[in-house]
Amino acid sequence: MRWGKRGPLTAALTVVCAVTVLSAPGTAFASVAPAPAQQAAPAPTPTPRPTPTPRPTPTAVPDKDLEKVREKLDRLYHDAAVATDAYNAAEEKTKKQSAEIVALAKKIVEGRRKLERLKDQAGAAARDQYRTGGLSSSAQFLLSDDPGQFLDGAGRVLQGQRAARSLMAEKTRTQRDLQRYADDAADRWQELDANRKAKAAAKKKIEKQIDAAEKLQSRLEKKQKERLARLEQEAAAKAQTAWLGTGVLADVHGKASAQGEKAVQYATQQLGKPYVWGAEGPDAFDCSGLTSQAWAAAGHPVPRTSQEQWKQLRHVDVEDMRPGDLVIYFSDASHVGMYIGDGTIIHAPRPGRTVTTAGAGTMPILGVVRPDA
Repeated sequence: MRWGKRGPLTAALTVVCAVTVLSAPGTAFASVAPAPAQQAAPAPTPTPRPTPTPRPTPTAVPDKDLEKVREKLDRLYHDAAVATDAYNAAEEKTKKQSAEIVALAKKIVEGRRKLERLKDQAGAAARDQYRTGGLSSSAQFLLSDDPGQFLDGAGRVLQGQRAARSLMAEKTRTQRDLQRYADDAADRWQELDANRKAKAAAKKKIEKQIDAAEKLQSRLEKKQKERLARLEQEAAAKAQTAWLGTGVLADVHGKASAQGEKAVQYATQQLGKPYVWGAEGPDAFDCSGLTSQAWAAAGHPVPRTSQEQWKQLRHVDVEDMRPGDLVIYFSDASHVGMYIGDGTIIHAPRPGRTVTTAGAGTMPILGVVRPDA
């Protein structure tokens, strides 16, 4: 994409305005004055409205299927977590690209001002040359009454020519820079638009998965919901017991670093706050929002998403983990918790839950990463 015949300044204003209008409020409508009073017309006969068809009552779930319900809820919330990571990644990219567009627009405006100054200087140099008559140096020497004065003047002319060439070269460079800034701004805008679409698609998928999970749970009676909660606790306890049974904690004796202690302290202070997808505090968190903010509070920023935390941070063996390390879960790195010692993590589990502690082995562990390696 190129800016065509529009100048770089127009391009700068375009990208700045485009970024600004993304959050502009909707258009307001003016009120209409009432029409003059007229003779009342006969009231029309009201059309009877059709009786709405009652929505069917959700079919109750048989008790024998509660384990299948638990497994299906796990899948739905897992898919929502994957989509949340995609949403968060797109959100981070749109922030970065918006900042890059604004920075490029500022460069374009500054470059345009510089170009105008160079044009003024080039015009002044051309006028000076015109005032000398544009004669050759040999002709000026022959016509001069004072050869010594001419030689001094010739030196100044030579300096002026060099300055003029330098001026034109700088002007060319500035024009080239302006075109590059405009091209870069166009590319960043295309990337920004693509990530806005990716974010919208991820949001739609998150809401779809959560809505399906909520509808499934709405079919449960109170006693069934209590039974489902017990099934979840039993499954978590079984997984934790199996993990501990491997003897993994026998070799885990790592002590938290000073920054790790600060990160754990921050995460602990968030206990009880609700899970909200895409949230990174201070009132609500998703899983990677909690871990990224905890480490930011400790003075060591980390990537925003669990997948990027897994990709970019140093991997350590489970046996070497220490409080403050991040435990990444599932093969797609779609969940993360912070290890706090004694085989326990703090994490933001899923929609409808709050920041809580859990056994580190209650979910399939992909690996452990250390932010302050």
